[in-house]
Amino acid sequence: MEKFKVAVIGCGSIAQKRHLPEYQANPHVEIAAVCDVVESRAEEMAKKYGAKAFTDYGEVVKLDEVDAVSVCLPNYLHAPVTIESLNAGKHVLCEKPMAVSTEEAEAMNRAAALSQKTLMIAHNQRFVSSHQKAKEILERGDLGKIYTFRTTFGHGGPENWSIDGENSWFFDKEKAFVGAMGDLGVHKADLIRYLLGEVTEVGAFVQTSAKDQTEVDDNAVCILKMESGLVGTLTASWSYVGGSDNSTVIYGEKGIMQLENDPDYSLQVHYKNGESVHHRLDKIQTNEEGGQTTTHVINHFIESLQNRCAPLITGEEGMKSLKVILAALEANETKQIQRISSLEKV
Repeated sequence: MEKFKVAVIGCGSIAQKRHLPEYQANPHVEIAAVCDVVESRAEEMAKKYGAKAFTDYGEVVKLDEVDAVSVCLPNYLHAPVTIESLNAGKHVLCEKPMAVSTEEAEAMNRAAALSQKTLMIAHNQRFVSSHQKAKEILERGDLGKIYTFRTTFGHGGPENWSIDGENSWFFDKEKAFVGAMGDLGVHKADLIRYLLGEVTEVGAFVQTSAKDQTEVDDNAVCILKMESGLVGTLTASWSYVGGSDNSTVIYGEKGIMQLENDPDYSLQVHYKNGESVHHRLDKIQTNEEGGQTTTHVINHFIESLQNRCAPLITGEEGMKSLKVILAALEANETKQIQRISSLEKV
């Protein structure tokens, strides 16, 4: 079967802990090039994975032998590097959030369409076993009418994860644009869209309360209204210093479904009639020791290239999830509910 030669642009934590090892583990991939503005970092990864090292991404995207590119850079570089890669005829897997504005996301999708190359956004929540099982349960109608939901993603902050610690670009507003909402909230926006349909309206309180070194948000509580009419909450936080929370609870007519809310059972359903069903499934990906070892993002990206089909999270899907967090920021700024379709005031 065809073997894809890939380049990873940006050799920080997400590349070192996710993209590079998962590409290496895929038998249909050869890591051809790595790139980072920190030359020693690029050289280290090149030596580890048998690739060529670069400090200029422009040189990488011009390499004839490279079929696909992973964009693992600060948020403000996602759009320009993705667009240049697509224009150079490369397939692209871009980290989330895909861009810092709707206009940038639209430009990325236009480039993908014109180049006829694959653009996938690296949202991993759709691949979590409990979330896929939950989608089956919801589609079967086991919970009856859905009344409401809450979805949360919080941890102690990117200084515990980023290769640059407290000096990370995550805290630089010019490079990150958005904080916990872009780092964590966009994951849950994508998940809730996957499980319950499109978000149409957003209200939010977004603040910086836990991280003194930044102007980006580190706590956000949002109210989402879905196309179906149901409402629920989305919380994103960098202030959970005692641990992390990556849970979702869905409340229905016939019972309550809890996802990633128990250390032993990834999915639990407690029915109105008193019956409970507990599912032991693969653990959700975490940044902590002992977390799930693969995000499944890389394998899905390569499979989509092999099968010449659209991935589960296309650029269009990534843009829809991005719009949820952009609407939340606007709602907080204006203190008014925002419609997703046009970000117009209700």
